[in-house]
Amino acid sequence: MYGARFWTLQASMELLCTRGRFIHNYKCEPQNSLAAVIGGPDSNVCLHMAVILNNYKIPRLTYSSAPETNSNPQAAFEYWMFPSASNQHKGLLQLLLHFGWTWIGVLYFSVASTEIFVQNMLLMFSQNGICFDFIEKLPQIDFSSQIEKMLQKAIETFRVIMGSEANVVVFHGETHTMIVFRNCIQYLQFYDMSVNTQGKVWLMTAEMAFTSLPLQRRWNVDILHGALSFAVHSKEVLGFHEFLQMRNPALETEDGFIRVFWEKAFECFFPISMVDNEVDEICTGEERLETLPASVFEMSMTGHSYGAHNAVYAIAHALHAMHSSRFKRRATAGEGKWKFLNLHPWQMLHFLRSVTFNNSAGETISFDQNGELLGGLDIINWVTFPNQSFVRVKVGKIDPNAPTDKVFTISDGIIIWPDRFNQAQPLALCNDKCSLGYSTKKKEGKPPCCYDCLPCPEGKISNQIDMNDCFQCQQDHYPNNNKTLCIPKYITFLSYEESLGSSIAISALSFSSTTILVLWIFIKHRNTPIVKANNRNLTYTLLISLILSFLCALLFIGQPGKLTCLLRQAAFGIIFSVSISCILAKTVIVILAFMATKPGSSMRTWMGKDLTSSIVLSSSFIQATICTVWLVTSPPFPDMDIHSMTKEIILECNEGSTIMFYCVLGFMGFLAIVSFAVAFLARKLPDSFNEAKFITFSMMVFCSVWLSFIPTYLSTKGKYMVAVEIFSILASSLGLLGCIFPPKCYIILIRPELNNKEQLMRKK
Repeated sequence: MYGARFWTLQASMELLCTRGRFIHNYKCEPQNSLAAVIGGPDSNVCLHMAVILNNYKIPRLTYSSAPETNSNPQAAFEYWMFPSASNQHKGLLQLLLHFGWTWIGVLYFSVASTEIFVQNMLLMFSQNGICFDFIEKLPQIDFSSQIEKMLQKAIETFRVIMGSEANVVVFHGETHTMIVFRNCIQYLQFYDMSVNTQGKVWLMTAEMAFTSLPLQRRWNVDILHGALSFAVHSKEVLGFHEFLQMRNPALETEDGFIRVFWEKAFECFFPISMVDNEVDEICTGEERLETLPASVFEMSMTGHSYGAHNAVYAIAHALHAMHSSRFKRRATAGEGKWKFLNLHPWQMLHFLRSVTFNNSAGETISFDQNGELLGGLDIINWVTFPNQSFVRVKVGKIDPNAPTDKVFTISDGIIIWPDRFNQAQPLALCNDKCSLGYSTKKKEGKPPCCYDCLPCPEGKISNQIDMNDCFQCQQDHYPNNNKTLCIPKYITFLSYEESLGSSIAISALSFSSTTILVLWIFIKHRNTPIVKANNRNLTYTLLISLILSFLCALLFIGQPGKLTCLLRQAAFGIIFSVSISCILAKTVIVILAFMATKPGSSMRTWMGKDLTSSIVLSSSFIQATICTVWLVTSPPFPDMDIHSMTKEIILECNEGSTIMFYCVLGFMGFLAIVSFAVAFLARKLPDSFNEAKFITFSMMVFCSVWLSFIPTYLSTKGKYMVAVEIFSILASSLGLLGCIFPPKCYIILIRPELNNKEQLMRKK
């Protein structure tokens, strides 16, 4: 049995011969010269035609796509009533990306031109993040003996397709691919009822058309329900519907094809037909085409029909242009008709390439430099009905000549999807998308479209679906709990308005007021023995320094400024040094006073104001020197800490030099340890003479507070660091005040009878 190639070659050769006489390279009817050939719709037909017609340089207009081959020798004589294949590539890609379909299947018809198309298409898809669950092909049949083998292979192929989790299948074929496709589905349903053939969204290319065999007319077409396909952009041609309604094969004797079609479509026969009749009904020619289901005949003009229509007019306009040229006109009038002499087909090539005209639908038809139609593609939605009919609904278009934002347009709302999806847009993903707050992680051994979703690490967010990596918020922002957006950090500092700041301020003022009250008591009873004992001026200096210590805490509250940052640590260091040096001096005086009471003791020469003043002044001078060097070399300054706290920007005083800060604390610690050691040695002296026991207790409190301060301070963040330092200042100052002065105030106010020289001189 001869294949399609043989019949195409024979038909091409017959076009070159005298009508009715098949004699190679012989033609005796010059008035019937062949000007051009319209062919199609399969690309293989065009390739086979080119083998013969290229030798005679006969231009051809085909209404299928240009075959994508590495070399196309017939391109000089070929014109395509079909836009560039790249438009369809881009259209398919934009359609997939528009709906977010990244996990798809591919099915194509096994012919050379289609395979090259698919290779180019797959490369473009992969480069744009689209992956493939399967890539399958339907084999081509050249002989009837191959049908059974092909069907078996096709059934296995469709088992893979229907069992796949990919909801979208890109289907590329040619005009008659639909016949093979429907056969495979029908046989698959017959042999394996368990396979569900519904629920896939088929994306079909513009080369495909709905064609069917007579035996397929009663087969369901519901597998195409909700499918999307591309089609050569077309408009309804004026009068085309009326033209179809007027067809009557009984009156059209010259067109033999229409009778064959009529008999198969209406299942009847003409009495003059020579075929074997399997039906009893006689065709009258009055049957109406509009009564046929769309699976048998469509009343609207398809993209292929529109291409054939425009091809006829393109040749007519080219012929008119050629014979209107004064260099090409060779004509004589006879019987009202033009007779053209010496017509050579290759002379039409120039005129075809430059032809431009408006067809009856009002659209401009022209070709690009590659001989391909300048035009776009329509996006068609297929809607099927139980009576094996369907309608094609235009839902979008690809217009390469439109502005960039209008090249691809589609109306999502009018698309009818397969019933399985309940009119919700189908998903075509290898796995669910990673939601906000998560990032993707590729699965080993899987395509890039398959990934795991990992929550963003601490401090990072993702504010888009399927982000490859989470990103860090700006320094002045922090992630929300879901890690989906960055929230501005709020500014914080220890203020008087908040409860912590106000309570600290009240405490500081209360303690300083209490100290002032003690000072007033001592000044009022300054001439009493208990006040005079152990150096009255040292007592006044100590109380004043304690007042200032309590008030010093107020410098740490409120928004840090340049002046407060300069003063707070320096004032704290110097004032506390004065307080501790006063305690040290008092302790030394107690020891010297006790030793001076011994007969023959030389310690009396050390007693006096000079010793106490030198202790206080020297200690204060050293601390003041350290603070001065600190303020000159690397002074504290207002700063913002945006890293320590997740949700806060902390306004603070940057200490400038951490070393100098710890030098201040270190010197205070040195004085405190010396004072504690001296007081501890003098703790067992007679009560009447000394207050060393109380000083010892006060220094124990002082040292305990500041020893616990350092680890607490280093482990605290934000405004609470400031609160810890204020607490240490208040607690240590209160320790000095509470351990030394209450016993004396008790005697002065409650037991005045004990406040005399005899009682003070009495030994325990």
